[in-house]
Amino acid sequence: MNDTFLKACRGEKTDYTPIWIMRQAGRYLDQYQAVRKKVDFLTLCKTPELAAEVTIQPIDILKVDAAILFSDILIPVEAMGMNLEFHEKRGPVMTPAVRDEDGVKKLSVPDPEDKMKFVMDTIRLLRKELSGRVPLIGFSGAPFTTATYMIEGGTSKTFLNTKRMIFQAPELYASLMDKITATITEYLKAQIKAGAQAAQLFDTWGGIFSPGDFKEYALQYVKKIIADLKKWMKDEKIAPVPIIYFVGETAGLLEEIRTSGADVYGVDWRINIDDAIRRLGSDAVVQGNLDPIAMFLPKDKIELRVKDILGRASSARGHIFNLGHGVLPETSPDNVIALVEMVHRLSRKDR
Repeated sequence: MNDTFLKACRGEKTDYTPIWIMRQAGRYLDQYQAVRKKVDFLTLCKTPELAAEVTIQPIDILKVDAAILFSDILIPVEAMGMNLEFHEKRGPVMTPAVRDEDGVKKLSVPDPEDKMKFVMDTIRLLRKELSGRVPLIGFSGAPFTTATYMIEGGTSKTFLNTKRMIFQAPELYASLMDKITATITEYLKAQIKAGAQAAQLFDTWGGIFSPGDFKEYALQYVKKIIADLKKWMKDEKIAPVPIIYFVGETAGLLEEIRTSGADVYGVDWRINIDDAIRRLGSDAVVQGNLDPIAMFLPKDKIELRVKDILGRASSARGHIFNLGHGVLPETSPDNVIALVEMVHRLSRKDR
């Protein structure tokens, strides 16, 4: 198996810098669009054969060093009891929005092998079909980011309802977060048992907080999940699975993020990666951090940015190249293919 990604996660020496890309399976690929024409998005997530097919597409097309399970961070929300729909222009819509005690009480902590069995079936199928070519990353939304969708009923620019609950009904917010945290912990355990070889927690909206509020209202729940997962793996004698913690708009929160217990810290593009490493510590393993919009540059300009990031990241104990967020649907696949080749070529130790 090409285990370069896993070695980098553990901070071990690698022959080159591994790369995978958030949203590497998606709308920018014609092959993905061909599958999507057959089914709606949620059906695609819930059909293991199709989800496995689009998960593997970037491995064949891009030659990335890891596959990431094709799914959505809101799958556990539906399993907890909310109605979930995806609309092309509005994005995800969850009803009814959870904004009172009755709404929280109606939510359950589901058995993932019962309510989300299709995810674990996809992982099991992927491990067979990947045949050890590259590692498979499982994932979940982090508790706070998950909660924003549940409280807002979808996406938001201001997160007014979420912050109002935090500040005006902190006990209600805590009870909701306890249920979400328990759900995500069990969900990631099930993914690991099914065969996920790494796990990423996406805290896309964590950056809306001040550092103090982030620590109190988001980070404490992530720390609980990571600690529980690591204890569980040790108790069950499961080989340690690296945990990646990605927070959107990272720059103001790095000192807090480094206390999360994660094995790898995702860094977005709003900070130079060497500055992030200085604040995280030279023993940190980092992931990132090319601006997704930079993928619209000519290839020679993309290469200059790749060189810059690789140089800046050399002070870290380990580095996994990635974008600072997901690849955009309008991105040229040729540029993404070129990016992977550049990272591999420019980072090779025997150049």
